[in-house]
Amino acid sequence: MAFMTLAKTSPADRLMLALAQTPSIVGDIVGNADIVRAARAEAAGQGADLVMFPEMNLAGYTPEDLVLKPAFQEACRAAAEELARETADGGPALLVGLPWAEEGKLYNAYALLAGGKIEAVRFKVDLPNYGVFDEKRVFARGPLPGPIVFKGVRIGIPVCEDIWSEEVCECLVETGAELLLVPNGSPYWRGKTDQRVQIALARVLETELPIAYLNQVGGQDELVFDGASFVLNTDRTIAVQLPAFRAVVTTCAFVRGRDGWACEPGARALLPEGDEADYTACVMGLRDYVEKNNFPGVVMGLSGGIDSAICAAMAADALGPERVHCIMLPFRYTSQDSLTDAQACAQALGVRYDMLPIAPAVEGLEAVLAPLFAGRPRDLTEENLQSRVRGALLMSVSNKFGPMLVTTGNKSEMSVGYATIYGDMNGGFNPIKDLYKMQVFRLCQLRNRWKPDGALGPDGIVIPDNIMTKPPSAELRDDQKDEDSLPPYPVLDDILECLVEHEMRVSDIVARGHALDTVKKIERLLYLAEYKRRQSAPGVKVTHKNFGRDRRYPIVNRFRDSGLPARAPDASLSPKKPLGSAERFEE
Repeated sequence: MAFMTLAKTSPADRLMLALAQTPSIVGDIVGNADIVRAARAEAAGQGADLVMFPEMNLAGYTPEDLVLKPAFQEACRAAAEELARETADGGPALLVGLPWAEEGKLYNAYALLAGGKIEAVRFKVDLPNYGVFDEKRVFARGPLPGPIVFKGVRIGIPVCEDIWSEEVCECLVETGAELLLVPNGSPYWRGKTDQRVQIALARVLETELPIAYLNQVGGQDELVFDGASFVLNTDRTIAVQLPAFRAVVTTCAFVRGRDGWACEPGARALLPEGDEADYTACVMGLRDYVEKNNFPGVVMGLSGGIDSAICAAMAADALGPERVHCIMLPFRYTSQDSLTDAQACAQALGVRYDMLPIAPAVEGLEAVLAPLFAGRPRDLTEENLQSRVRGALLMSVSNKFGPMLVTTGNKSEMSVGYATIYGDMNGGFNPIKDLYKMQVFRLCQLRNRWKPDGALGPDGIVIPDNIMTKPPSAELRDDQKDEDSLPPYPVLDDILECLVEHEMRVSDIVARGHALDTVKKIERLLYLAEYKRRQSAPGVKVTHKNFGRDRRYPIVNRFRDSGLPARAPDASLSPKKPLGSAERFEE
């Protein structure tokens, strides 16, 4: 394909920039390079001079310790060099992200490929090392950068975290940058879109330069990258807004005027918010985990309860009903309501539905254990046998036919250990792992009146009303209700959000109106369940602090908050000068 004309006709005061809001797969360097080629061809048809890709797009983000392998680094460099040679055709130049080894150090790099070669490389300076990020573990901090020059335009390239503080952008302004292009691998969590815009706005106000903020899209393990890229002009207006949760290539026009560069108004997509955004993230995370791991579909237990119902809806929306296999696994404690509701939900979704009664397996295990258990009363052990039989049967279907087993425990249950390890916790992925129980209820109501753009499931009511109104129950004994063991879910969820999301003192939670004994019980259960969570399936991150990378607690942990009011430190017992100060070491 010839691109010579497009490259030669761009005037000096106009830059056609293509924002390639694209996915990537960690480690699929060949596939990621092909995504670059396809986006470049699309951008060429739109008249682009330069095509910008997300952070680390050739490697896939986040690569974690994979990036430390020399063979991986070399393969990424080779892919960049091959793409660079292809730009000799005169078509659009490329800005791509990759790991870059130089003088014994490894950098998170962003490279300009133009005119048949790698014209320039810039390194990320501010390496995030909090929450889901461990970049200081694998990358070296880059030097403060100056701008690169493309078609006479001095372009500053702060990489992702580099705009979350002033230092890098100030340096770029001082060294002559005329506009800022920011490649990102910024994962989704609730409220993140507004936070990004506010950070970008702060840099625009400080630098008086426009910013093109380009974000990755797609799921990678527990993270979902939502895209939602945008261009912000110096008058604080958003000139271009790309959609969330969708790959797209959009070319925008930057024009140099008397007051500097500005982006002409372009596409303005509407972004989902709140529960709609969370639901969409869960669907994307499940879909990409299944697709990128090459599963033919999913299998899951459909109990007639609300958690499995929302997971079935998400699976149908993610993969299409034909790739979802739901199985009811009843025992003597399974109510008729549950049987009716599970079948109605499966029919509404259009998924395959089978029933496998588990009594022969449970009774067989009880018979095997009877000699050891003789003389002891029935307790949680027998209840958990039911769950473990269900887990074993579902895993057997997964093994035999190949679909991935979806596990369906919500964040409220996972917080307090209200789940059976090696039972209902079995599975490869959990789309609602980071959703508290009350949000699960809200999402069921939401899905019955709405579904995301591009969802493959049916329209209309897909979750029977009875599933949302009956009291939640594990149905492992007669007349069992979740509230027999736990506080009402509105109370439980509020306490958990205080403990998990905000790390609040017990006394402060009590001050919100909760009973001291209840708060201390929930805190104790939260700590005790850590060992279960370490063995749980990955799941989509939607809150600011999910279990796993965001919240890393020891399994062996005897600390308990007393619940007494906070006491100020005794200054008389502290050293006169700060520990670690230079003066102290000199004394």
